[in-house]
Amino acid sequence: MSKFKAFLIEEAEEGVNSSFKTIDTADLDPGEVLIKTAYSSVNFKDALAATGAGKIIRRFPCVGGIDLSGVVVESSSDEFKVGQEVIATSYDIGVAHHGGYAEYCRVPAKWVVPMPAGLDLFSSMALGTAGFTAGLAVERMEHNGLNPDAGPVLVNGATGGVGGIAIDILSALGYDVTAMTGKPDQSDYLKSLGAAEILDTASLDLAKIRPLGRETWAGVVDNLGGDILSWLASTVKVGGAIASIGLAASFKFNTTVMPYILRGVTLAGIDSVNAEMEVRRKVWGRLATDMKPKNLDKIVTTVAFDDLPATFEAVMQAKMRGRSVVKISD
Repeated sequence: MSKFKAFLIEEAEEGVNSSFKTIDTADLDPGEVLIKTAYSSVNFKDALAATGAGKIIRRFPCVGGIDLSGVVVESSSDEFKVGQEVIATSYDIGVAHHGGYAEYCRVPAKWVVPMPAGLDLFSSMALGTAGFTAGLAVERMEHNGLNPDAGPVLVNGATGGVGGIAIDILSALGYDVTAMTGKPDQSDYLKSLGAAEILDTASLDLAKIRPLGRETWAGVVDNLGGDILSWLASTVKVGGAIASIGLAASFKFNTTVMPYILRGVTLAGIDSVNAEMEVRRKVWGRLATDMKPKNLDKIVTTVAFDDLPATFEAVMQAKMRGRSVVKISD
């Protein structure tokens, strides 16, 4: 157990160097729980970190991978026992604390979620941060009054991991889901996840966004930001909610106060990194029960540990669809 394989991201003169290395358990960061990693996943954040395209890593060197599932092999915490299956995502994992792209990972007990009944090592990483974020978005919107009778819910960035899982979750809960995509050739795929309607991003006239447009959406899961979020804010119904998840288009958007003070629209920022453990356990519990996606097999591709670099390049070139689960060890 002392020597094992890890995907290490190191600082270089121009950007980063990322490669497989052999490291020792003594090289791992402090924590009460040592986990033998079974699976990790590839998020856009992981690809940005590994390729150096984004300034994600806050400490070098760092084993990448913001997600992991595995089995506890050592624990000084009363809460976790040897042999227990667990999930660990976000916090500093994979950005300032050695992460899931290694055969072993040591983390603080306060970052660890016991595997809920209804999920297993593979399915928990088929969800990963993307699934947790989608679940957190639905939880927040429902907290703000969203229900299936309120009207249609739009999900953009629909062919991505968060988008696909959000469509699956919402449709399973009885919502009328519209998938917005810039890839109309993926319409059949999105309908197979539960989307009732497909909206082609290219059909929008974003040059003329009114402060208040036609009331259309009871809820929105926004992965994009930018002008599309500006348009969406103007078209949400009275009492509706927007879950702001990502910035794939832009971190900026222009809006007015009118949707928020004249229609009572809620703009809820979804922060999966700093979510409190009580919220994490609740959302993971729902992802194993009423919010458990029914079509994960259509969303997920399994990749070998050795294929990580090629997978990162595919993500950066927007050639990936859905989720990629990385098999780290048996």
